[in-house]
Amino acid sequence: MARNKTYTEIVTGLDIGSSAVRVVIGQLTVSKEGGNGLQIVGAVEVHSEGIQKGQITSIEDTVSAVSNALEQAEKIVGVPIEHVWVGVSGNQIITQESKGVIAVSRTDGEIAEEDIERAVDAAKAISTPLNYEILHVLPRGFSVDGQTGIKDPVGMTGVRLEVDTKIIHSVTSHVKNLSKVVYRAGVDIDDFVYLILAAGEVVTSNRQKELGCVVVNIGGPTTSIVVYEDGDVLHSAVIPIGSAHITNDLALGLKTSIDVAERVKIEYGECVSKSIGKKESIDLKDLGADTSEVVTKYYIAQIIEARVSEILEKVDEELASIERSSMLPAGVVFIGAGGKLNGIIDIAKQELSLPAQLGYPLGVDSISDKINDIAFGPAIGLVKWGSVMTGGGRRKRSLNVTRKATEKVKGILKNLIP
Repeated sequence: MARNKTYTEIVTGLDIGSSAVRVVIGQLTVSKEGGNGLQIVGAVEVHSEGIQKGQITSIEDTVSAVSNALEQAEKIVGVPIEHVWVGVSGNQIITQESKGVIAVSRTDGEIAEEDIERAVDAAKAISTPLNYEILHVLPRGFSVDGQTGIKDPVGMTGVRLEVDTKIIHSVTSHVKNLSKVVYRAGVDIDDFVYLILAAGEVVTSNRQKELGCVVVNIGGPTTSIVVYEDGDVLHSAVIPIGSAHITNDLALGLKTSIDVAERVKIEYGECVSKSIGKKESIDLKDLGADTSEVVTKYYIAQIIEARVSEILEKVDEELASIERSSMLPAGVVFIGAGGKLNGIIDIAKQELSLPAQLGYPLGVDSISDKINDIAFGPAIGLVKWGSVMTGGGRRKRSLNVTRKATEKVKGILKNLIP
């Protein structure tokens, strides 16, 4: 009887980062009335190995870290994880504009879903950069017989259909290496997803995306951004500076180890130095240093503030490149481990002249407190993305995903996995 009322499906997101591997498991519930629900039932974070600056440097070490995370996640939820949605990020991501033009196929001129798919396919017929493959094709707007600004042309009548798209590419070798890692860890890949896009889908509302906002994911080696306007992706970029650079700055400035600098950043990190008393101090020995060394919290905040200001300046430069500097009414939304620094909202308001907030998942229930950790935002976004793709009965047109390299690697590795 229960089976007639609802069925559940497990959706798993895998975020393989330079600092940590995060696995989030969601349970998709669909009732017979057609209502969808998503609940996060498990979240795991383990230290990352074999990845530096977003690139896999050791397949075996990365497989070990991913396997460890998956095993811990399976113990939490009590069911085996068989397939995952994998996030892709890093400096190897590039974007490209493209236009697709087709003639409407029906004799009465009415535009159908098939016409839109053909237009998007036509947009993909471009010269892909060498050693890159298409990850996503994102339609930004349609025009029918010269009428522009159309969001959904299905049902309209016309002869000529055009679509403006933003195509996101990833380095083929990086996708293949991720494929090897995941398959050797013993699970299948549902698909690859550009991580900041998945995160943006879960931490912003439709109203925010309509008004205009930017999602900023401060990771370890890089900071990724995605800009929304009129409900569509307007711009995306990767900045080669992240929270790992803050740790390095602290290690140099305090003349201490990376491990001690990381603890200083997590436990005493402040982005706004003027709010710190100049006489407040800490002893680095209490944080793991070999010898006693007293430093002021004000000095620590100055180091952090300088680097965070640089990251935000780079974000503003990206906004200026699309003429949106200080012109996004819904402001900036921070996710990622680097977004947990105290005072980042205040400094962002000063540097970007925009409203600012931390990005917590919207429309997602959870039995885990990890949902309130913005470092898990991208991984939760992968689960939400996967739930939309599977729960909706068909793929979202605006999030067209390809996976040629994955299928090739999967065929090669199938016989190697016991």
